[in-house]
Amino acid sequence: MFRGVARNVLAALVALGLLAASTAAESAPTKVHIAVGTSVVNVSYAMLTLPGPLGYWKEEGLDVELLPAGASLQALQQMVAGNVEFAQINASVVLQANSKNGLPVRVAMANGVIDWSVAVAEGGPIRSIADLKGKTIGVFSLATGGINYLNSLLRRNGIDPKDVRLVPLGLGAAPIQALKTGEVQGLLYWAAAVAGFENAGLKLHKLVGEDWHTYPDYSLAVMQGTLDKDPKTVIGVARAIAKATVFALANPDCARRVQWKAYPAMKPSGADEATLIRWDLNNEQAQLDTLKAGFELNGGKVWGHVDPGAFDRLSAFMVQAKLIDKPVAGASLIAHALEAEINRFDRAAIEASARACRF
Repeated sequence: MFRGVARNVLAALVALGLLAASTAAESAPTKVHIAVGTSVVNVSYAMLTLPGPLGYWKEEGLDVELLPAGASLQALQQMVAGNVEFAQINASVVLQANSKNGLPVRVAMANGVIDWSVAVAEGGPIRSIADLKGKTIGVFSLATGGINYLNSLLRRNGIDPKDVRLVPLGLGAAPIQALKTGEVQGLLYWAAAVAGFENAGLKLHKLVGEDWHTYPDYSLAVMQGTLDKDPKTVIGVARAIAKATVFALANPDCARRVQWKAYPAMKPSGADEATLIRWDLNNEQAQLDTLKAGFELNGGKVWGHVDPGAFDRLSAFMVQAKLIDKPVAGASLIAHALEAEINRFDRAAIEASARACRF
């Protein structure tokens, strides 16, 4: 009898152990990696950095790691190789991957619009695109997505891109010093980076294509295989990014405070506190303006909606600019039927939380 009881107790304990292990496995967060098309993740990437400290990744059952990958092309390569599940990259790179290489790269969420510019010295000799002929332009890297737009703009102004020299400078002090010394006569960078140059004291005039802001750009990309295999994770990542964007737009300074506290290394140095705050708010606002413009470009009603017409326009632009040989249908690029799930959150509550700056 005692042996029977012992066997029953042992069986019960084994069952409980298996149940506990099963429950722990079910509750363990899903590990996700996002390659970001930049070398430095700072406060301007609030849509990606805020979900962690604000608990948005956790709410979706995710454990997310951001991996700066250099330029957008390098981030795409990491995703295609299977090293990461998502890539935050330029929309032009998504189109090139589909058109030139037949890679099934999809847009899970369109975040911004093209906000690149050629920043030149204010009051200097360069006043128009035509003045760039024979000049040297500093770029983040020779694989950066903005070069495509510059080359198109040069051709439209009668300049062969070969007549403009490009020099990779990265971020930080190098591009600032290069413009100051005349090593380069212009800087081709995105809005948040240009804001950083202005923080450093540069007085800049920005040359842009008049149609650039009508095209989608920075986007959360995912492979079709990942979308087919794990749509729940795709939705969770996009929803957390949408929440973070809403929070940052509602209170940019609170977003800055959250990031400084969660990521102390993000806080700049070299000036008094008030100046550091002003610098980072300038960086952050440049990106937020782009995110807001992207939301409006994609209908301005729900987060996660991707307008196929916007990608059709970008595709036509890239064919005309000889950046791709054949167009790609915008509808084929989009991770469809996700927006209803992505928008399952209380936008008003997040905005109220941001205004109260509770974190």
